[in-house]
Amino acid sequence: MAKDGIRKAFSGTVGAALLVLTMLFVFLYLAVRTIMFFEADYHWYEKIMAAFLLLAEVFIMLHSFGYFLNILHVIRHGGGGPQPAQEPLPQLKTYPPVAILVASYHEPLHVLEDTLTCFYNLTYLNKQLYFLDDTRYDLETADQDALAAYRREIDELCQSIGVNLFRRRWRGAKAGIINDFLDFIAGRDQGGFEFTPYAGQSRLETAKYVIVFDADMNPFPDFVEPLVERMEANPRLAFIQTPQYYSNFDNNRVARAAGLQQAVFYEYICEGKNISDAMFCCGTNVIFRREAFEDVGGFDESSVTEDIATSLRFHLKGWSSAYLNKVCAFGMGPEDLGAYFRQQFRWALGTIGLGRHMLGQFLRRPGALPLGKWWEYFLSGTHYFVGWAFFIMMSCPILYLIWGVPAYFAKPELYFLVFFPYIALSVSIFLLTLERRHYAARDMFMGQLLIGLSFPVMMKASLLGILGVRGSFGITPKGRSLSLPLWGLWPQVFMCLLCVFAIAWGANRWLYEPVPAFAVAMNCFWCLYHLVIVSTSVMYFNRPVTE
Repeated sequence: MAKDGIRKAFSGTVGAALLVLTMLFVFLYLAVRTIMFFEADYHWYEKIMAAFLLLAEVFIMLHSFGYFLNILHVIRHGGGGPQPAQEPLPQLKTYPPVAILVASYHEPLHVLEDTLTCFYNLTYLNKQLYFLDDTRYDLETADQDALAAYRREIDELCQSIGVNLFRRRWRGAKAGIINDFLDFIAGRDQGGFEFTPYAGQSRLETAKYVIVFDADMNPFPDFVEPLVERMEANPRLAFIQTPQYYSNFDNNRVARAAGLQQAVFYEYICEGKNISDAMFCCGTNVIFRREAFEDVGGFDESSVTEDIATSLRFHLKGWSSAYLNKVCAFGMGPEDLGAYFRQQFRWALGTIGLGRHMLGQFLRRPGALPLGKWWEYFLSGTHYFVGWAFFIMMSCPILYLIWGVPAYFAKPELYFLVFFPYIALSVSIFLLTLERRHYAARDMFMGQLLIGLSFPVMMKASLLGILGVRGSFGITPKGRSLSLPLWGLWPQVFMCLLCVFAIAWGANRWLYEPVPAFAVAMNCFWCLYHLVIVSTSVMYFNRPVTE
């Protein structure tokens, strides 16, 4: 009963007050840490490590502040309850043509069959179904007989279901073929296009809206109608994004944790971005206004995260965006660490690379967007630096316990006065808000573990993104669940061994050296905390199928 009372209290004025108090403690903690950093009398190399730690904490807390701010927006707009708030909309009186498409690069046939069958079962009255086959049939190094057989099977699949088939001379990846398709339906045939009207018409009515799915995303039959209703009600909407839900959530450890990470993002973060008119496209389960595409020149092909890059184009051109927090489609999440790491590397590389572009746009045209939108793009464009922040926060306790290099300059009483209120409030709000959306605390913890153990992937990708390396598109493998060899997890294993050694060495120093007991105890605690997180890469997540 007491727990239910707390849940009910965390809404409206009470919830907003708790969030404001938490955000005040964020700044109080950072202020105290900064003052202690400048006042501490330590060696220069100790100050360098302390500066890195302080920067890592600033990064984490700025992003925490952004998360709390989004929750505050949602609560203030009446959407903090167990179910997201949805505004009533008028029923459609006319049904504008909608092109529903999936772009695929040599995806497994059984995955495509499920998706295209769901396309066929959509109840919208004026739908146009397209399969955009982007497979590289011209690769000389590939098995030509196998490619020819695959091509025939794709034709047979589209013909049997009644889905129009589009191919083109290969260039770029997903963004490229969607742009070529947009040129095709607009009548701008640039050559190299192949269109087979398996739906029975050689040229369909030009679509007013375009809905894009990934190859493994299966829409529910009523996916289209509520989105078209919202687009028709607001002619300045460039797109509406809906959540992703992983259907292999229950029987696969990696997919479950990855899905729970998505849940954190698609609940309050996306709702908050929606309220700020700063929602960005996530590449699938999304409806676009074709007029908006024409206005910005189509998908941005300069980034492997073309969805976010194109969203920035829309916003800079004065278009709006929206988010509908309703599961309208389901798909498959990464099923092992190898697939998850590849997915995160691609997202991190593209997002950090786009962050460089965002910074350039802001410096050249700071007034092009409101500060609130720039803030949201800053959070999105810097998110994957979390790998570096986590690595620094892991390294500092190890350095202190083994070599006696302090990085955390604060007296014990200040530590308890400012750090523990901040962490207690932050964790409580994080868990309470998500529990109101029916997520268990254990599940949220598992999702955060998967982020922590991915630090080497994010570090590498963010470094390459800063250097301007574009990378290439690659599909996330599906229908398999494999364990990585230990050498494939050597950074995680190495950090585990370092943490174990540091704890043992710190205990030895505590017993036999005149060291500050509180400092040794707290650094041992943080080493143990990081050990638990990183060890799950071997002990839990590298056995991805739950028996």
